[in-house]
Amino acid sequence: MKRVLIASVAGSVVLGGVFVLLPPDGGDAAPPALGPAGRAMAAVGAGAPAALPDLTALIGERETHVRAHPGDDQSWAVLGQAYVAQGVRSADVAYYPKAESALRTSLKARPQGNAEALTGLAVLANARHDFRAAKKWGELAAKQAPKRWTAYPALIDAYSGLGDAKGVGRALESLQELGSGPAVMTRAGQVYRSRGWREDANAALTDAAALAEAPAEKAACLHRVAELAWERGEPTEALRYYDAALAADADHHPSLAGRGRALAALGRSSEALHAYRSALTKQPLPEYALELGELYESLRLAPAARAQYDVLRARVKQESVGGVNNERILGLFEADHGDADAAVELLTAEYERHGSPETADALGWALHRAGDGEAGLKLVTKAMEKGPRSALFAFHRGQIERELGYYGAARRHLGEALRINPYFSPLGVPAAKEALDALGEPPEGGPAQMYAPRPAAPRQTAKPTSPRKPSASAPAGKPR
Repeated sequence: MKRVLIASVAGSVVLGGVFVLLPPDGGDAAPPALGPAGRAMAAVGAGAPAALPDLTALIGERETHVRAHPGDDQSWAVLGQAYVAQGVRSADVAYYPKAESALRTSLKARPQGNAEALTGLAVLANARHDFRAAKKWGELAAKQAPKRWTAYPALIDAYSGLGDAKGVGRALESLQELGSGPAVMTRAGQVYRSRGWREDANAALTDAAALAEAPAEKAACLHRVAELAWERGEPTEALRYYDAALAADADHHPSLAGRGRALAALGRSSEALHAYRSALTKQPLPEYALELGELYESLRLAPAARAQYDVLRARVKQESVGGVNNERILGLFEADHGDADAAVELLTAEYERHGSPETADALGWALHRAGDGEAGLKLVTKAMEKGPRSALFAFHRGQIERELGYYGAARRHLGEALRINPYFSPLGVPAAKEALDALGEPPEGGPAQMYAPRPAAPRQTAKPTSPRKPSASAPAGKPR
């Protein structure tokens, strides 16, 4: 073969998007055992997580190879995808510009029929939360190689980020027709979860975890099972799966943050703080800083909370240098702990780019916090109708309805939030309970009175010209 990707092996072929090593004698002997770089190459080619040490080995090997063979488009594509995977696993956005450069070099060397580089660009765009670009590159990859299943997971992520449920369905159908195994089951489980099919999602993800052989892939599957348990309000079960994920792969840092979430729900605050701090040290994502800050705030440790909010702002700024879009996380933070007007501005632009249910909910909540509850209610209602079954969505809707005087609907949705997950937020849960206590029992007289709004009275629904900014210690979701 003209492009030999592993110099120590006599030959290699590309089968279904995965690089497969062939025995050198062409006989019946079993293929040689994969080394670290080979394991990472197989995982990257299959769209599966790879171990961090293996990725490091693959990157080193490919960097050496392309310096000697700068026209090898396949190796540039592999190197670019490995950079993306390393950046995602380590939260080091410095890898993303390197990945883009390598993938574009591959495309320049082979402009036509280079589905590997196009898929890599789609995965990179998803990692940067640029779902429009991910859709463009993913669709080009699928058009050039429609029988390669590896482009469709990237398209599922892209369509999900854009709020295109029909696109997600089409991509999943193509993926299931062309591929199988844990990677396909995992994507199916994610789609089922987004549709609110929790039993189907749990079955698909549990099967994927059972079938996954590589430790990094098994950990990723177990983490998703844990996330489902958490969303159902089962922190003990979630903790068990987070621990299993870390036992499979100690470098699976998202499970450290998950442990913090579950431990906090179980009242084990000291352990929760330790888990969050470990996760932030190893994978400093803005959402972890926000969760840790709100946990500190719930424990009345306001200075520590403010320090984490500073970390969040700094991290968002740092990641933007690598092309990462964190506007939704930043907007949610500003709505609850900073400048609600700034949150509306950020999230309005983000919703125009990426109209997912999650972005609709965030913008609706920000509008409410800035004083425009009627507009906010329309968006959070849309999020609940189009998105997954979410305690946070129901909480936001109930709080807005309460502020607008729709007391019956507010009772229903605040209660729903606590039924979905009684531990969904260390600040939101007490606010929901306090709001329900203030609403009291529903009046007698049946549904007509129970869900009726309060008697008409003058109220200001227009956005105030100068809304008061909430303090950093104000509980999230508490009406001002």
